[in-house]
Amino acid sequence: MIEITEAAQAHFRRLLEREGIPGLGVRLAAREPGTPRADVRLEFAEPGELDGSEWAIDCEGFTLWLEAASVPWLEDARIDYQTLPTGGQLQIRAPRIKGEAPGAQASLVERVRWVVEHEINPQLAQHRGHVRLEEVTAEGVVVLRFGGGCHGCGMANVTLKQGIERTLLDRVAGVTAVRDATDHATGAAPYIPRDAA
Repeated sequence: MIEITEAAQAHFRRLLEREGIPGLGVRLAAREPGTPRADVRLEFAEPGELDGSEWAIDCEGFTLWLEAASVPWLEDARIDYQTLPTGGQLQIRAPRIKGEAPGAQASLVERVRWVVEHEINPQLAQHRGHVRLEEVTAEGVVVLRFGGGCHGCGMANVTLKQGIERTLLDRVAGVTAVRDATDHATGAAPYIPRDAA
């Protein structure tokens, strides 16, 4: 299930002792699981703040409460605490929190959507942009629409051909080409204006 190292347990015990509240424990939950924005939320919780559906993990000297809906996403998570020269650092590794890539048996649309949402859009977000999957044709042509800073960007074609298309051709069997369905002349806030490219 979840591994909580001795160092992490000792760290939590120190924090909980400092708070001095009887029955105070630690609550762990997944936020926006199954998406590229997935994250873990860790907070103190008193028994009265629990809704009763949480899973209890007994640790030495305290209880870790795991939000029931988060259980599948936090399977195989590991919580550790490392002492560093500048202090300490709590590390939570949750390998399933962003979901799992669909297997070869999944539809072409599912496999393309996964790569777009988990690999391509996080890269485009660095330039305030994103793409949306419009369709995947029977011939394996992926049709995308650019948004945000990519809508109207002078480098959109380079991004499409040298970044997105290469990624999809390499990562998703069955993709034959990638096309842009965006009217770039209507882009309101391009990352690089078309006349500057």
